[in-house]
Amino acid sequence: MTKRHGYKDWRWQWLWWHHFFLLWSTIVGQTRYSIPEELKQGSVVGNLAKDLGLGLTDIFDRKLRVASEAEQQYFSLDAGKGELVVNDRIDREALCGQSATCVLPLQVVVENPLHLYRIEVEIKDVNDNSPTFLSKERNLKIAELTAVGARYPLETAQDLDVGSLV
Repeated sequence: MTKRHGYKDWRWQWLWWHHFFLLWSTIVGQTRYSIPEELKQGSVVGNLAKDLGLGLTDIFDRKLRVASEAEQQYFSLDAGKGELVVNDRIDREALCGQSATCVLPLQVVVENPLHLYRIEVEIKDVNDNSPTFLSKERNLKIAELTAVGARYPLETAQDLDVGSLV
């Protein structure tokens, strides 16, 4: 009975390693790009074919495709050059809110043989909103006998890029 149990363990181990190496050859790697927000439509993010080690003929022969996990397709592939380009302007605050980082994950599929690549595009913040105060002016009355280095608190400023500033 022990021999039979050992045989089953060996089969499961073999099956596990087989699936591990099968997936290892399918999911190849990860590439990350960083771009500023508000890029114009058609702006180049990076040369996807070159970064993945593919030739321009591979784009057509192996049916290279880019799929986004987001609701909107912010990026597309320029098949003639192998470049990842911006489809539409990206507003970081609308997409990621007040989050410290804003990363859009993409999947790149290459067929014959099948390879999946995970691409991340980090959207960098551009300071496109100036801080604002509720009142335009603030009058401070400081006495002559005030100690050097005294501090006076100001009201909180609002900046749509980063939230509240103190």
